Amino acid sequence: MRRLMPSALGSIYALAPLFPSFIGLTFVAFPGLVLIPRAAAIGVFGICGVLAVYALAMLLRYRKPGSQPLLLPLLAVFGAGLLAGALGFDPRAGLLFTFIGLLGIVWHCSIVRFYDDRGAATTLLAAYIVSGAAAAIAAIAMVALREPAAQYAIQHGRATGTFVLPGELAGYFIVFVPIAYAVARVAPSPLLRVAAWGAAALGLVALTLSYSRAGWMGFAAAVAFVVATRTKAGARGAAVVVAAGAIAVLLLFNAHHDPSEDYTRLSIWQAATQIIDRFPLTGVGPFNFSRLYAVVRAPDADATAFHAHSLYLTFFAEFGILGVASVAWLMWRFALELRRRLPHASQARAFLALSVTAGLVGVAVQGLIDTVSVVIFGLWMPTLGLALGAAGDGATPPDSDA
Repeated sequence: MRRLMPSALGSIYALAPLFPSFIGLTFVAFPGLVLIPRAAAIGVFGICGVLAVYALAMLLRYRKPGSQPLLLPLLAVFGAGLLAGALGFDPRAGLLFTFIGLLGIVWHCSIVRFYDDRGAATTLLAAYIVSGAAAAIAAIAMVALREPAAQYAIQHGRATGTFVLPGELAGYFIVFVPIAYAVARVAPSPLLRVAAWGAAALGLVALTLSYSRAGWMGFAAAVAFVVATRTKAGARGAAVVVAAGAIAVLLLFNAHHDPSEDYTRLSIWQAATQIIDRFPLTGVGPFNFSRLYAVVRAPDADATAFHAHSLYLTFFAEFGILGVASVAWLMWRFALELRRRLPHASQARAFLALSVTAGLVGVAVQGLIDTVSVVIFGLWMPTLGLALGAAGDGATPPDSDA
């Protein structure tokens, strides 16, 4: 049964661009269109559940002491979500995505434990590359054809694809493009390298067409991280990349935003701080921000806001101090573990691990002024696992590219 794990990991990555459609299965209002039929979304969710049961069985069957360094902080984040939901204003609102968070923990643990199985890394990365390229092609084609017309009109011609919102698409490709670039550089298979180059180019085009200010700056941060850690340009080169991203935002951002969002977010951030002030310990519950926003917003502010337009303010408002503390613990533990593993990894594996980490840095910057649920619930925990899996377990010989 363990021989099926590479296919299971690849299947999950192949389905990732469809995860945003899960929002249509909740009781939450959202400002976009779900293009995936409800029945298909339920089917995808069911497949993910079956794969999670299989993966959990394999994790229990092939337990390895010390192989899950992030398990406790991951469970702490999940527990904080459960508590916030149970004590929040509408437990139903975040129930589905809290459960998806649990699936993310299983997925994370599976990647860390089975990444070095025969064929697992290649299958996982190949599925990721092909799926991401298909998602980019779909998004680009929808913009070029102006179809579906309703989506094109609502998003003012910004690339969205299957991601419901342009910021969701941007978040996905901030993570995807650095990984595709690394695979193109270090993959042992020539065919996979060629496919990765094409996928990276397509992903970059789709990310550009999203016209997401937060997305562009997040991607600039991801590139800057790679430049700072893997090139001789170092910090100076990274600063040039960030400056180029800022110029692009200033010159092009408002062209596809009607009305402009330059000032609307200030009032939303102010409302978020008021919600945090009122419910600091456990927050108002996942996906309950919009309910409280209507009560605390300023009279001249936007009538509705589905989140705080900041990953950190949204998380603080909905999960409280306990949730923020658990996330801080998780990221600190991840940084320590990655630092421990990298000196023992080969150059190829270290390059891939740092490129995965670059995507995480990018979405952390994007999160300053945007909230991207596909990253939080679909990619964050597995991507942490992919970075650790690529870096090895700390015992991989330095000359090994396994």
